Amino acid sequence: MNSGAGKYLAAVVSMVVGSTLVFGLVILMNHLAPQVEKPPSPEARNLAVVKQPKPKPKKEIKRQKPKPKPRRVTPPAPLAGLDSVLSGIDLGLPGLATDDLSDLNDQLLGNTQVGAMTEDSVDVPPRPLSRGSFKYPRGAKKRGVTGYVVLSLLIDEDGEVVQVKVLEASPSGIFEASAVTGIKQWQFEPAKYQGKKVKTWAKQKIKFDLG
Repeated sequence: MNSGAGKYLAAVVSMVVGSTLVFGLVILMNHLAPQVEKPPSPEARNLAVVKQPKPKPKKEIKRQKPKPKPRRVTPPAPLAGLDSVLSGIDLGLPGLATDDLSDLNDQLLGNTQVGAMTEDSVDVPPRPLSRGSFKYPRGAKKRGVTGYVVLSLLIDEDGEVVQVKVLEASPSGIFEASAVTGIKQWQFEPAKYQGKKVKTWAKQKIKFDLG
């Protein structure tokens, strides 16, 4: 009877020891086995991807070009009275002389060409180099008619009379043609302004007198 109880006790102890060994062996194997990492879930992957903001394009700063400074334009000398430098010159022709034009100082020429100056505005006025003759109209001479013509002359850079205008004539319709034809034969040394030759307007009164 005692031997039977001893065998039973030995069997129970063997079972307990065997179960303990098996359980410990399983734990040891699980500890030594390589752990397999689970792939992250799609949600975790989506959270891991962080979108970086796109850099803002740099604005090009346009440099404004400095505005050119306006050029200073020297205004031309004022157009004063158009008295001719020829006033008071003795032409040396019988029955023909020039007269003082002081009574015409305030008269102005209309339709003046652009760029032309006056003898009062230039630095050096024109000077006559050669003078043509004036023909006394035959009919006026026969009838003893006297009178005068006031002319406006445009003298160019070469000293030639390029334009003649009749400003006044007394009596009208008699001496104008002779005065214009004669004055066009004159040659001048051109006027100068700031060292340059310039066109110049001049005024001349031609007197026709038989005395």
